[in-house]
Amino acid sequence: MRAATGSESTGMRPWVRAALRCGAVLAAAALALPLAGAAYAAPQPDVKVTVAPGADPLADAKATLGPLLDNLHKLYQEAEAATEQYNGTVARLTEQQNALAELRTRITRQQAAVDAGTDLAAQLAAAQYRNGNASEVADLLLADDPYEAVVIAELLKAAGRSQREFLDHLKADRAALEDSQHQAEAAVAQSQALVVQQEQTKGEAARKLAEIEQTVSSLTGAQRSELEQLEQREADEAQLAFLASGALGKGERTPSEAGRKAVAFALSKLGIDYVWGGTGPDGYDCSGLTSQAWLAAGKPIPRTSQEQWAQLKRIPLNEIRAGDLVIYYGGATHVAMYIGGGLIVQAPRTGDVVKVSPIGAMPILGAVRPDPESGADDKGGAWKVPDVKVGSSRIAPAKPSTLPPVPPTPATPAPTPSTPTTPADTTGTPTTGGTPTTGGTPTTGGTPSGSGTPSGTGTPSGTGTPSGSGTPSGSGAPTTGGSPSGSGSPSTTTSKSASSSPTAG
Repeated sequence: MRAATGSESTGMRPWVRAALRCGAVLAAAALALPLAGAAYAAPQPDVKVTVAPGADPLADAKATLGPLLDNLHKLYQEAEAATEQYNGTVARLTEQQNALAELRTRITRQQAAVDAGTDLAAQLAAAQYRNGNASEVADLLLADDPYEAVVIAELLKAAGRSQREFLDHLKADRAALEDSQHQAEAAVAQSQALVVQQEQTKGEAARKLAEIEQTVSSLTGAQRSELEQLEQREADEAQLAFLASGALGKGERTPSEAGRKAVAFALSKLGIDYVWGGTGPDGYDCSGLTSQAWLAAGKPIPRTSQEQWAQLKRIPLNEIRAGDLVIYYGGATHVAMYIGGGLIVQAPRTGDVVKVSPIGAMPILGAVRPDPESGADDKGGAWKVPDVKVGSSRIAPAKPSTLPPVPPTPATPAPTPSTPTTPADTTGTPTTGGTPTTGGTPTTGGTPSGSGTPSGTGTPSGTGTPSGSGTPSGSGAPTTGGSPSGSGSPSTTTSKSASSSPTAG
């Protein structure tokens, strides 16, 4: 039994082994297909990484031109900040000049009143000197009855009071005139300082804009096109993120009547050039457009974006309505007008034109309302977002007519000698050009009676003649401290006058 069993088992083993071998081969073959598929699919993640730059046509441009675009944005913001600073200086100068004109008009009136009062006071003084008080006292003493005496006394008192009041009033007029004159002097000084500041801010803005022009002009057409596409994509992404935040709230709010007019004015300027410091009609800068739009609507507002942010009523973005102003960047250096639908109308920057843009394309500081006292204009109907084309990104050189002239670099003045040189000849005879214009012969021998050196500092007191007795009566004798005030002969050292020195600023 054990042997049979052993042989049976031994006979079964080869079959089992064969079956196992076949099963193993089939299993291996079956498993080979999915393994091959997995081996084919495995490199796909690597392929995606390799293809990704090609799938995004702006990826290469962003890598190479992204820093340049960031630098351009920085230059644009700096130029606009300088422009708004200039605009603010111009506005303050205009206000100061208007105030000065009012002061001068007031001074003219006050001067006329003081002159008339002075003349009248002189006449009263002359009359009092001629008549004295004797006749008045006599009238009082010679009155027919006590009642008449009382009346005369009261009249005399009234006349005295009237004269005192008149003189007091004249004194007050003179004090007011002096005060106005002092104010006018201060206003003139402030105006002059603002004129200097205006030129400085204008020069700073011109230099910033010139730097932008130099950068933009150095780009090829292909580079500008790629920069515009890159900037447009960034603006679109920023707008989508802003709208998704829900910051604007839901629905459109009806503007005021003035707001409708302001929007209409701004939209009528679409396509007009951005002009540095422009307030129209041929060109505008950012705050020039918004301030003129609201002026046309009958509501004057401050000139600059900073003053609009500082003085106008601030409102939450979820309450914004068409006509409200949107302020951008931390320094409030840019402003645009909201027209509804998440859009603004703006004068963006140099080289561009007035256009409609997404509200969220730039960092928003906040919103202000020029007419918070005005309610919604329901009579005009519900607000419909204007059907206008949204402008695309534009990076291009500006027209020369839209830019301020770049101030010339001030020349370095030549150094002025601090210590004059002592003439080499101590005999009193000029070393060069020493012949006097009156003939060259001194009136008393031509040689000073002393050692030949003029006494004191050697500088004529005003007539050109030193104190020595032997010096020509002209100015031919040299001085130890520069040229004499006369014109007889030049001194041996050159000294610049105050008028020839360069002025500061």
